[in-house]
Amino acid sequence: MRKIPIVLVLLALVLGLFSRAAAQEPPPPPSAGQSIDELKKTALKVFLDCDSCDLEYIKTEITFVNYVRDRLEAQVHVLISTQSTGGGGIEYTLTFIGQNDCQDAKDVQRYYSVKTDTDDDVRRGLVKALKLGLMSFVARTPISCRIAVDYTPPEKTAEARDRWKAWVFSLSGDGWFSGEESYSSRMVDGSFSANRVTPGSKLRLGLSANQQKQRYEVEDDTGGVATYTGTSSSWDASGLYVKSLGEHWSAGVFLEAESSFYSNIDLALAFAPAVEFNFFPYSQSTRRQLRALYTLSLKPMRYREETVFGKTRETLLKQELSLTLDLREKFGTISLSAEGSDYLHDLSRYRVDTFGIVNLRLYKGFSVYVLGGYSWLHNAQISLRLREPTYEELLLRLVELPMNSNHFVAVGFQFQFGSIFTNVINPRFGSSGGGGMSISIH
Repeated sequence: MRKIPIVLVLLALVLGLFSRAAAQEPPPPPSAGQSIDELKKTALKVFLDCDSCDLEYIKTEITFVNYVRDRLEAQVHVLISTQSTGGGGIEYTLTFIGQNDCQDAKDVQRYYSVKTDTDDDVRRGLVKALKLGLMSFVARTPISCRIAVDYTPPEKTAEARDRWKAWVFSLSGDGWFSGEESYSSRMVDGSFSANRVTPGSKLRLGLSANQQKQRYEVEDDTGGVATYTGTSSSWDASGLYVKSLGEHWSAGVFLEAESSFYSNIDLALAFAPAVEFNFFPYSQSTRRQLRALYTLSLKPMRYREETVFGKTRETLLKQELSLTLDLREKFGTISLSAEGSDYLHDLSRYRVDTFGIVNLRLYKGFSVYVLGGYSWLHNAQISLRLREPTYEELLLRLVELPMNSNHFVAVGFQFQFGSIFTNVINPRFGSSGGGGMSISIH
């Protein structure tokens, strides 16, 4: 058997090491003469998933990526979710999910707006957070040679002190006036709130009042005109204190006082301790929540008129259990809730409310949504008036009417096809808009 010289073996090993190192080297940088248009063709493909963002402004400010309308074509799916902060602002969580050849990369950025921020302040802050999150993805593309990184040193300022001790106050009021030849409506309301939110607790206080007046002119049997007017008013004062008990549990108490002409309530008070369990950690609440809330309330009631149960005043013990699911994922949005309540002195008086919204991206450019709710009521309208409503009250819907159930359903779909790129902005004859469907739940 012929022996292989040791020199040839060593040479083969060296060549193998060089070839492996060459395979691991990053692709060569683009040539100096390569145009920006040529670079843009190889730029990062981004799918922006945000219902409340100014997409045209973002595309105008961030031009070093390609925006695509189909999430499956993107190299990074940017999912932007929101939740309210204690100071009345909004926390924006930007989740960067790598796909296709960037599926090994991911990042999370957060931006916090305050209540006094303008829309322009918010969109500028979002653009800054987007740029930071996109950098690790853009670094993989040839266009990264045109990216410059800068640092602005902070100004020396005195140590910030919160003289309000985390308290936030809000005062608001508005009026709505509308009408036509035979009808007019006037509504005025105002509200005040005081909130203090910390990582360990939440305290919310609120007061609101509302008054509505309507007028109808209807031709009667004699050829004359009959005028019907009606006024309805209500007010509500409420308080909530919640204590954090970890990443899954919290406990608190509700307090409320209210009066309503529509609901036949002269004065109703409520004291309700409650406990909540979140199957997901509260730290993931911008993306996913599954919360079970149990409330037991003591409610002294005084009515304006005698009710269908022959009461002018009574004290009730009511229990409520609700289950709420909120998911925000790449495939779409799912929000489902169910709530049941009854009165412990008479379990036959109960109410069940359900609500659901599902918005799914099923395939390239094709999405569907279903929105609906259903309520069952069985002797649960405890404050219904014993007497029959007058014609004016029926016409102007000034009083609550008996019912056993109510429901609503909405179904829709959207299908887009054509070019996958959405980089171009053309505001002539009005904004081009983002198109599609936007659903907000409050």
